[in-house]
Amino acid sequence: MSSTTTGPDQITGATPDNALRNAERAESADVITADGSSLKKSLRRALRRQKLRALALIAPLLIFVLVAFIAPIADMLFRSVENQIVSDTLPRTALSLKDWDPAATELPDEPTYKALYADLFAAAERKIHTRLGSRLNYEQTGLSSVFRKSGRGVEDMAEVFQDQFEELDEFWEEGANWNALLGDPDWLAELTAWDEKSGDRQPRFELREGVEEILPQTAAVYEEFATFVQREEDDNLAKEDPWALAYSALYDDLITQPDLSGWTGPGAEQLAAAKAAVPGFTGVDYKAAFADIDKDWMARDTWLTLKTYSPRLTNGYFLNSVDLKKSPDGPEARPERERIYLKLFLRTFVMSMVITLNCILLGYPLAWLLANLPARTANLLMILVLLPFWTSLLVRTSAWKVMLQQQGVINDTLVWLGVVSNSGRLELINNQTGTIIAMTHILLPFMILPLYSVMKTIPPSYLRAAKSLGATNWTAFWRVYFPQSVPGIGAGSILVFILAIGYYITPELVGGTTGTFISNRIAYHISVSLNWGLGAALGTILLVVVLALYWIYDRIVGIDNVKLGG
Repeated sequence: MSSTTTGPDQITGATPDNALRNAERAESADVITADGSSLKKSLRRALRRQKLRALALIAPLLIFVLVAFIAPIADMLFRSVENQIVSDTLPRTALSLKDWDPAATELPDEPTYKALYADLFAAAERKIHTRLGSRLNYEQTGLSSVFRKSGRGVEDMAEVFQDQFEELDEFWEEGANWNALLGDPDWLAELTAWDEKSGDRQPRFELREGVEEILPQTAAVYEEFATFVQREEDDNLAKEDPWALAYSALYDDLITQPDLSGWTGPGAEQLAAAKAAVPGFTGVDYKAAFADIDKDWMARDTWLTLKTYSPRLTNGYFLNSVDLKKSPDGPEARPERERIYLKLFLRTFVMSMVITLNCILLGYPLAWLLANLPARTANLLMILVLLPFWTSLLVRTSAWKVMLQQQGVINDTLVWLGVVSNSGRLELINNQTGTIIAMTHILLPFMILPLYSVMKTIPPSYLRAAKSLGATNWTAFWRVYFPQSVPGIGAGSILVFILAIGYYITPELVGGTTGTFISNRIAYHISVSLNWGLGAALGTILLVVVLALYWIYDRIVGIDNVKLGG
């Protein structure tokens, strides 16, 4: 269409030289299109619309991959280092433990025990102290029981102060008086006018101006109590009496003899009377009280565990995953009887390699047969290869569970053939043998299909040419045919190996205690022990090892040589 000449050779038309010259002209002079707009701008708009259409086409798949694949992996990576439960449940204790030097003193000081009392009281009200105990029990056996008992014991500590305040004046018994003393007048008016049955949202508690200066600990505890009642329990704050913890906080504020001369709000008289009375109140020796609850609170290891796992991020899960544990002095090896994960990782990789090797040995001849049989016969055999995909994995595994029993089909056949005696039946299930046999059968099609696809592309004339040049059958196969089938072996091996190391159902059903994989342990931590952090760390290590093996394979064999056919 173009009549532009190309210079010395005077060639016209759409040649690369002419296109380059046209582009240079377009840059140097703004070409105008038929509709009067700039050619460059029109081209950019057209290119932008083309990219947006392409993005819209792949958007559903992109969203699916992000939601179903990327997001879970990102969540797993975060959970493997996340450790907020200690600092969230025991915030005051975690802050106090920062100043404790285990090398200088055997146990933390009295304020730390007092902080523990306040944290445990609030956690017990929220019923989350047992969850923290379960988490720390993974690091130190017995802490779950300690936290469970302590949740009940801290109530007795708080009641010491509550009883004394209530004996002093009945004013302190009513929650409404606490609201009037500590709440903002406007908020109090809104709460009084609020109809609980109206469906309107309950007015959120607001502190009275100036109360934080004279009663800081009381204000903080009461605000925490109000937030718990209104947001977590969704109860009417006007009908709730304060936590017993509020009385001990009030005692701690008043024992410092704050200046109440400027306080003219509700309860001023009762507050002044309480200030005068608290020096005669009976206090609490928090360290001794915790020792009475459980002697483990006087054990240095208990506090070391709390201090070690107080940070919001931790490498403790990864250390546990390789049979180490975190300590104030750095990583330490776990006792011999607690080392299980390295053995599980090693067993998983060794058995996965054995299964992959078995699939190669069994799948290679079958794939060769499929590739060299007449099309009609090959298609019939291919249906038999694909038949397992039409059957539930659970059904196939259950079938192996029946066949591999000592009184099962295989042992009966071997006894009938005289291969083994009736008393010497083979143990083929609930061990590694059972897992290898069942998984080799289940994963065999994933080896056959890539091999078949590659072998189908190898021209038979190559073998005939080799033989016509004097090569034996073995030489022709080994020197000519096999090298061309290696890409299929590589593709099948990657598929089978990666699927094998993550398998869960088959090892669980036929593996017993010695034939399970690391994936079974991950499932245990996710669904039974609820130690999601450790499960995430084990999964992350498995993912990293697979990526490392993939990288090694790429460096040695070259991922470009992996073919599924063609």
